[in-house]
Amino acid sequence: MERRYAFGAGLVVIGGVFLSLSGILLRNIESASGWQILFYRGLAFSLMLFLILLLKYRKGTLSAFRAIGRPGLWAALALGLGSVAYIFAILLTTVANALFIIGASPLATALIGWLILGEKTSRFGIAAMLVSLTGIGLMFADGLIEGRWLGNIAALIVVASFVIFLLLVRGRQQVDMLPATCLGGLVMAGVGGIFADDLIISNHDLVIALLMGWVQFGIGFLCFTIATRYIMASEVALFALTEAILGPIWVWFGVGEQPSLLTFIGSGIVLLCVSSYCIVGIREERRRLQSISTRSPT
Repeated sequence: MERRYAFGAGLVVIGGVFLSLSGILLRNIESASGWQILFYRGLAFSLMLFLILLLKYRKGTLSAFRAIGRPGLWAALALGLGSVAYIFAILLTTVANALFIIGASPLATALIGWLILGEKTSRFGIAAMLVSLTGIGLMFADGLIEGRWLGNIAALIVVASFVIFLLLVRGRQQVDMLPATCLGGLVMAGVGGIFADDLIISNHDLVIALLMGWVQFGIGFLCFTIATRYIMASEVALFALTEAILGPIWVWFGVGEQPSLLTFIGSGIVLLCVSSYCIVGIREERRRLQSISTRSPT
Protein backbone atom coordinates (compact mmCIF):
# COMPACT_ATOMS: atom_id res chain seq x y z
CA MET A 1 0.00 0.00 0.00
CA GLU A 2 2.77 2.43 0.93
CA ARG A 3 4.61 1.59 -2.29
CA ARG A 4 1.48 2.34 -4.35
CA TYR A 5 1.07 5.66 -2.56
CA ALA A 6 4.73 6.58 -3.04
CA PHE A 7 4.50 5.62 -6.72
CA GLY A 8 1.40 7.76 -7.26
CA ALA A 9 2.82 10.75 -5.39
CA GLY A 10 6.10 10.43 -7.27
CA LEU A 11 4.27 10.42 -10.60
CA VAL A 12 2.44 13.65 -9.75
CA VAL A 13 5.68 15.35 -8.71
CA ILE A 14 7.38 14.19 -11.93
CA GLY A 15 4.36 15.37 -13.94
CA GLY A 16 4.50 18.73 -12.16
CA VAL A 17 8.18 19.07 -13.06
CA PHE A 18 7.43 18.49 -16.74
CA LEU A 19 4.45 20.87 -16.75
CA SER A 20 6.49 23.55 -14.97
CA LEU A 21 8.80 23.78 -18.01
CA SER A 22 6.20 25.65 -20.08
CA GLY A 23 7.41 29.09 -18.99
CA ILE A 24 11.11 28.59 -19.66
CA LEU A 25 10.37 26.91 -23.00
CA LEU A 26 8.14 29.77 -24.12
CA ARG A 27 10.68 32.36 -23.00
CA ASN A 28 13.21 30.71 -25.34
CA ILE A 29 11.02 31.02 -28.44
CA GLU A 30 12.83 33.17 -31.00
CA SER A 31 10.13 34.49 -33.33
CA ALA A 32 7.12 32.15 -33.54
CA SER A 33 3.76 33.63 -32.51
CA GLY A 34 1.52 32.15 -29.85
CA TRP A 35 -0.85 30.87 -32.56
CA GLN A 36 1.95 29.04 -34.36
CA ILE A 37 3.13 27.47 -31.11
CA LEU A 38 -0.42 26.34 -30.35
CA PHE A 39 -0.76 24.66 -33.75
CA TYR A 40 2.34 22.49 -33.42
CA ARG A 41 1.94 21.90 -29.69
CA GLY A 42 -1.66 20.75 -30.15
CA LEU A 43 -0.80 18.41 -33.02
CA ALA A 44 2.10 16.85 -31.10
CA PHE A 45 -0.05 16.36 -27.99
CA SER A 46 -2.94 14.77 -29.90
CA LEU A 47 -0.61 12.49 -31.85
CA MET A 48 0.98 11.24 -28.63
CA LEU A 49 -2.39 10.50 -27.00
CA PHE A 50 -3.74 8.89 -30.18
CA LEU A 51 -0.81 6.47 -30.25
CA ILE A 52 -1.47 5.61 -26.59
CA LEU A 53 -5.15 5.00 -27.39
CA LEU A 54 -4.19 2.79 -30.33
CA LEU A 55 -1.99 0.67 -28.07
CA LYS A 56 -4.76 0.46 -25.48
CA TYR A 57 -7.80 -0.23 -27.66
CA ARG A 58 -6.31 -1.37 -30.99
CA LYS A 59 -9.32 -2.15 -33.23
CA GLY A 60 -11.67 -0.62 -30.68
CA THR A 61 -10.09 2.83 -30.84
CA LEU A 62 -12.89 4.31 -32.98
CA SER A 63 -15.48 2.92 -30.56
CA ALA A 64 -13.62 4.56 -27.66
CA PHE A 65 -13.96 7.92 -29.39
CA ARG A 66 -17.67 7.35 -30.06
CA ALA A 67 -18.26 6.41 -26.43
CA ILE A 68 -17.44 9.90 -25.13
CA GLY A 69 -20.63 11.25 -26.70
CA ARG A 70 -21.64 14.89 -26.82
CA PRO A 71 -20.34 15.64 -23.28
CA GLY A 72 -16.92 14.43 -24.42
CA LEU A 73 -16.98 16.83 -27.35
CA TRP A 74 -17.83 19.73 -25.03
CA ALA A 75 -15.04 18.61 -22.70
CA ALA A 76 -12.60 18.57 -25.63
CA LEU A 77 -13.67 22.08 -26.58
CA ALA A 78 -13.21 23.32 -23.00
CA LEU A 79 -9.78 21.71 -22.70
CA GLY A 80 -8.65 22.97 -26.09
CA LEU A 81 -9.72 26.58 -25.48
CA GLY A 82 -8.21 26.42 -21.99
CA SER A 83 -4.92 25.32 -23.51
CA VAL A 84 -5.05 28.31 -25.85
CA ALA A 85 -5.58 30.63 -22.88
CA TYR A 86 -2.75 28.88 -21.00
CA ILE A 87 -0.17 29.76 -23.66
CA PHE A 88 -1.24 33.39 -23.84
CA ALA A 89 -1.41 33.69 -20.05
CA ILE A 90 2.30 32.89 -19.89
CA LEU A 91 3.12 35.04 -22.92
CA LEU A 92 1.21 38.10 -21.63
CA THR A 93 2.16 38.11 -17.94
CA THR A 94 4.86 36.73 -15.67
CA VAL A 95 5.10 32.97 -15.29
CA ALA A 96 4.58 33.35 -11.53
CA ASN A 97 1.33 35.30 -11.96
CA ALA A 98 -0.04 32.86 -14.53
CA LEU A 99 0.85 29.62 -12.76
CA PHE A 100 -0.29 30.67 -9.29
CA ILE A 101 -3.64 31.94 -10.58
CA ILE A 102 -4.05 28.66 -12.49
CA GLY A 103 -2.89 26.82 -9.35
CA ALA A 104 -6.06 27.98 -7.60
CA SER A 105 -8.09 25.60 -9.83
CA PRO A 106 -8.83 23.08 -7.00
CA LEU A 107 -10.48 25.84 -4.98
CA ALA A 108 -12.42 27.08 -8.00
CA THR A 109 -13.61 23.54 -8.76
CA ALA A 110 -14.79 23.10 -5.16
CA LEU A 111 -16.58 26.47 -5.28
CA ILE A 112 -18.45 25.60 -8.48
CA GLY A 113 -19.26 22.15 -7.13
CA TRP A 114 -20.71 23.78 -4.02
CA LEU A 115 -22.71 26.48 -5.84
CA ILE A 116 -23.95 24.49 -8.85
CA LEU A 117 -23.86 20.82 -7.90
CA GLY A 118 -24.68 21.28 -4.23
CA GLU A 119 -21.63 19.31 -3.14
CA LYS A 120 -20.75 19.54 0.54
CA THR A 121 -17.96 21.98 1.36
CA SER A 122 -16.58 22.62 4.82
CA ARG A 123 -16.41 26.06 6.38
CA PHE A 124 -12.65 25.81 6.14
CA GLY A 125 -12.95 25.19 2.39
CA ILE A 126 -15.16 28.24 1.92
CA ALA A 127 -12.73 30.34 3.98
CA ALA A 128 -9.78 29.09 1.89
CA MET A 129 -11.62 30.05 -1.31
CA LEU A 130 -12.34 33.56 -0.05
CA VAL A 131 -8.81 34.17 1.26
CA SER A 132 -7.27 32.90 -1.98
CA LEU A 133 -9.22 35.63 -3.81
CA THR A 134 -7.12 38.14 -1.87
CA GLY A 135 -3.94 36.61 -3.26
CA ILE A 136 -5.34 36.57 -6.79
CA GLY A 137 -6.42 40.19 -6.31
CA LEU A 138 -2.86 41.18 -5.38
CA MET A 139 -1.52 39.51 -8.52
CA PHE A 140 -4.14 41.31 -10.59
CA ALA A 141 -3.08 44.58 -9.00
CA ASP A 142 0.48 43.78 -9.98
CA GLY A 143 -0.70 43.05 -13.52
CA LEU A 144 -2.45 46.43 -13.73
CA ILE A 145 0.65 48.23 -12.46
CA GLU A 146 2.91 46.42 -14.92
CA GLY A 147 0.42 46.57 -17.80
CA ARG A 148 0.06 42.77 -17.90
CA TRP A 149 -3.58 42.42 -16.87
CA LEU A 150 -4.54 40.60 -20.09
CA GLY A 151 -2.30 37.69 -19.08
CA ASN A 152 -4.07 37.47 -15.73
CA ILE A 153 -7.46 37.44 -17.50
CA ALA A 154 -6.18 34.60 -19.70
CA ALA A 155 -5.10 32.69 -16.58
CA LEU A 156 -8.63 33.02 -15.16
CA ILE A 157 -10.01 31.66 -18.44
CA VAL A 158 -7.71 28.65 -17.98
CA VAL A 159 -9.19 28.09 -14.51
CA ALA A 160 -12.76 28.38 -15.84
CA SER A 161 -12.12 25.96 -18.71
CA PHE A 162 -10.41 23.50 -16.37
CA VAL A 163 -13.42 23.54 -14.02
CA ILE A 164 -15.83 22.99 -16.94
CA PHE A 165 -13.68 20.13 -18.24
CA LEU A 166 -13.61 18.43 -14.81
CA LEU A 167 -17.37 18.80 -14.32
CA LEU A 168 -18.05 17.26 -17.74
CA VAL A 169 -15.61 14.40 -17.13
CA ARG A 170 -17.02 13.81 -13.63
CA GLY A 171 -20.45 13.32 -15.18
CA ARG A 172 -19.07 10.51 -17.38
CA GLN A 173 -16.97 8.62 -14.85
CA GLN A 174 -17.95 5.26 -16.35
CA VAL A 175 -16.45 6.24 -19.71
CA ASP A 176 -12.76 6.61 -20.60
CA MET A 177 -12.49 10.32 -21.47
CA LEU A 178 -8.90 10.14 -22.72
CA PRO A 179 -10.22 10.36 -26.33
CA ALA A 180 -11.83 13.69 -25.36
CA THR A 181 -8.45 14.89 -24.12
CA CYS A 182 -6.93 13.81 -27.44
CA LEU A 183 -9.56 15.83 -29.31
CA GLY A 184 -8.78 18.78 -27.03
CA GLY A 185 -5.32 18.89 -28.60
CA LEU A 186 -6.90 19.08 -32.06
CA VAL A 187 -9.06 22.01 -30.88
CA MET A 188 -5.88 23.72 -29.72
CA ALA A 189 -4.18 23.07 -33.06
CA GLY A 190 -7.27 24.15 -35.02
CA VAL A 191 -7.53 27.50 -33.22
CA GLY A 192 -3.81 28.08 -33.71
CA GLY A 193 -4.02 27.22 -37.40
CA ILE A 194 -6.98 29.55 -37.99
CA PHE A 195 -5.42 32.62 -36.37
CA ALA A 196 -1.77 32.12 -37.36
CA ASP A 197 -0.62 34.28 -40.27
CA ASP A 198 1.30 31.26 -41.56
CA LEU A 199 2.70 28.01 -40.18
CA ILE A 200 6.32 28.54 -41.23
CA ILE A 201 8.59 28.78 -38.18
CA SER A 202 12.29 28.22 -37.55
CA ASN A 203 13.62 24.76 -36.71
CA HIS A 204 14.56 26.07 -33.24
CA ASP A 205 10.98 27.19 -32.49
CA LEU A 206 9.52 24.04 -34.06
CA VAL A 207 11.56 21.81 -31.76
CA ILE A 208 10.39 23.80 -28.71
CA ALA A 209 6.73 23.66 -29.83
CA LEU A 210 6.93 19.89 -30.40
CA LEU A 211 8.65 19.39 -27.05
CA MET A 212 5.83 21.32 -25.40
CA GLY A 213 3.32 18.92 -26.95
CA TRP A 214 5.12 15.59 -26.56
CA VAL A 215 7.20 16.09 -23.43
CA GLN A 216 6.13 19.11 -21.35
CA PHE A 217 2.35 18.73 -21.71
CA GLY A 218 2.14 15.13 -22.92
CA ILE A 219 4.28 13.36 -20.34
CA GLY A 220 3.17 15.74 -17.58
CA PHE A 221 -0.51 15.07 -18.21
CA LEU A 222 0.10 11.32 -18.63
CA CYS A 223 1.80 11.15 -15.22
CA PHE A 224 -1.15 12.93 -13.61
CA THR A 225 -3.64 10.57 -15.29
CA ILE A 226 -1.86 7.40 -14.14
CA ALA A 227 -1.35 8.82 -10.63
CA THR A 228 -5.10 9.13 -10.05
CA ARG A 229 -5.25 5.32 -9.88
CA TYR A 230 -2.97 5.26 -6.84
CA ILE A 231 -3.72 8.38 -4.77
CA MET A 232 -6.76 10.54 -4.02
CA ALA A 233 -7.73 13.52 -6.17
CA SER A 234 -6.98 15.94 -3.31
CA GLU A 235 -3.49 14.46 -3.04
CA VAL A 236 -2.97 14.87 -6.78
CA ALA A 237 -3.97 18.54 -6.46
CA LEU A 238 -1.56 19.02 -3.56
CA PHE A 239 1.48 17.44 -5.21
CA ALA A 240 0.58 19.15 -8.52
CA LEU A 241 1.56 22.46 -6.90
CA THR A 242 5.07 21.43 -7.96
CA GLU A 243 4.24 23.07 -11.29
CA ALA A 244 3.32 26.43 -9.76
CA ILE A 245 6.36 26.43 -7.48
CA LEU A 246 9.00 25.33 -9.98
CA GLY A 247 7.74 27.24 -13.04
CA PRO A 248 8.68 30.72 -11.73
CA ILE A 249 12.02 29.37 -10.44
CA TRP A 250 13.06 28.10 -13.90
CA VAL A 251 12.44 31.50 -15.55
CA TRP A 252 13.97 33.39 -12.62
CA PHE A 253 17.26 31.57 -12.91
CA GLY A 254 17.00 30.91 -16.66
CA VAL A 255 16.06 34.32 -18.09
CA GLY A 256 16.08 36.60 -15.03
CA GLU A 257 12.29 37.02 -14.78
CA GLN A 258 11.98 37.96 -11.10
CA PRO A 259 8.49 38.16 -9.57
CA SER A 260 7.47 41.46 -7.98
CA LEU A 261 6.73 41.89 -4.28
CA LEU A 262 2.96 41.88 -4.90
CA THR A 263 3.30 38.65 -6.85
CA PHE A 264 5.38 37.10 -4.06
CA ILE A 265 2.74 37.99 -1.46
CA GLY A 266 -0.22 37.04 -3.64
CA SER A 267 1.27 33.72 -4.77
CA GLY A 268 2.19 32.91 -1.17
CA ILE A 269 -1.44 33.44 -0.09
CA VAL A 270 -2.76 31.26 -2.93
CA LEU A 271 -0.18 28.54 -2.25
CA LEU A 272 -1.05 28.50 1.47
CA CYS A 273 -4.80 28.35 0.80
CA VAL A 274 -4.63 25.62 -1.85
CA SER A 275 -2.16 23.44 0.08
CA SER A 276 -4.13 23.82 3.34
CA TYR A 277 -7.38 23.00 1.55
CA CYS A 278 -5.85 19.88 -0.03
CA ILE A 279 -4.32 18.70 3.27
CA VAL A 280 -7.66 19.07 5.08
CA GLY A 281 -9.37 17.23 2.21
CA ILE A 282 -6.85 14.39 2.43
CA ARG A 283 -7.49 13.98 6.16
CA GLU A 284 -11.26 13.96 5.70
CA GLU A 285 -11.05 11.43 2.87
CA ARG A 286 -8.83 9.12 4.92
CA ARG A 287 -11.22 9.30 7.88
CA ARG A 288 -14.10 8.45 5.55
CA LEU A 289 -12.24 5.46 4.09
CA GLN A 290 -11.29 4.24 7.56
CA SER A 291 -14.92 4.45 8.71
CA ILE A 292 -16.02 2.47 5.65
CA SER A 293 -13.40 -0.24 6.27
CA THR A 294 -14.45 -0.40 9.93
CA ARG A 295 -18.13 -0.90 9.05
CA SER A 296 -17.45 -3.47 6.33
CA PRO A 297 -17.71 -7.15 7.36
CA THR A 298 -14.44 -9.04 7.82
